[in-house]
Amino acid sequence: MLARATVTTDLGKVEENTRTIVDALDGRGVIGVTKVTCGSPEVARAMLAGGAAGIADSRLENIERMREAGVPAEFWLLRAPSPLLADETVRLADVSLESELETVGALATAAARLGKTHRIVAMVDLGDLREGVMPADLPAFVEAADALPNIEVYGIGTSLTCYGAVVPDAQNLGELAALAQSAESRLGRRLHLSGGMSSSLDALIEGALPARVDGLRIGESILLGVSTVTRKPILGLHTDAIVASAPVIECLRKPSMPRGTIAQDAFGGTPAFEDLGERMRAICAIGHQDVVPTDIAPLDPRVRVLGASSDHLVLDVEDLPEAPRPGDAISFVPGYSATLRLFTSPYVEKRFVG
Repeated sequence: MLARATVTTDLGKVEENTRTIVDALDGRGVIGVTKVTCGSPEVARAMLAGGAAGIADSRLENIERMREAGVPAEFWLLRAPSPLLADETVRLADVSLESELETVGALATAAARLGKTHRIVAMVDLGDLREGVMPADLPAFVEAADALPNIEVYGIGTSLTCYGAVVPDAQNLGELAALAQSAESRLGRRLHLSGGMSSSLDALIEGALPARVDGLRIGESILLGVSTVTRKPILGLHTDAIVASAPVIECLRKPSMPRGTIAQDAFGGTPAFEDLGERMRAICAIGHQDVVPTDIAPLDPRVRVLGASSDHLVLDVEDLPEAPRPGDAISFVPGYSATLRLFTSPYVEKRFVG
């Protein structure tokens, strides 16, 4: 019996997935990304136990939560802060990913005030059109940033696949390596080359990841066990480290077609239905506010997701040998967008096992 919706993380599987990826990268570092779990200290510790060299998150609030929980890690801030958050960034993050000189200037001022040196990774846009200076502008950005007091240009990095869905390959990663070499010549020292995120694991498998890449920032592949290029299992990783469950609150036999005039649903869409006659339909206590209904796969393939409203998930359970009763749990493996919403929703209980 289950009282409310839960998302359960098997920390042993997270640790094993991390170790598998660390081993596959063969000496390149892995920075474990916790942002989809809202900076879970438990997940961060499992990643570190699996060999992650540091922990990265896009929210300062999450980094602060992990620091307060005593997670012993070097922390990277993935999303550049606004200049008004410079003090918090320097205080909480060891490294931040930057592409605006004005922001780096604010970080320099904050670092001087706090008596620290703040390290940055200069981000370059290689076609995905998310963050990063254009390649032609990287040399000037790197020189100007490194000249600021209390700032160290620690490395060069890029973001691929997250926004523009551009796949890391030999061409764009080769360009990244060449840009890093040029920046090193200007600064007179070796720089860390951060070769992207989970999507770069596909390039590793295909032999297209340049030897010059020093490390990757990995979150989704560790937690969900899939390639972010194909969304298929990769490297033999566990794909069920995170499981969502929700209690049944109604299970009745009903027609499969609504009765009456059809307008818009609660989210402005016009639903479509297939007439399958009367079917056993279960409603679970979870909805759009907590999960992305189209991004969850029932653990039992005989269960079919029909749709959802804000707080109700409607399922076809006709093919189950016995109809579920109120309080029975139905479990699902979530994709990335569903996982993000599950961990963000205050109405979903977070459990950790293993």
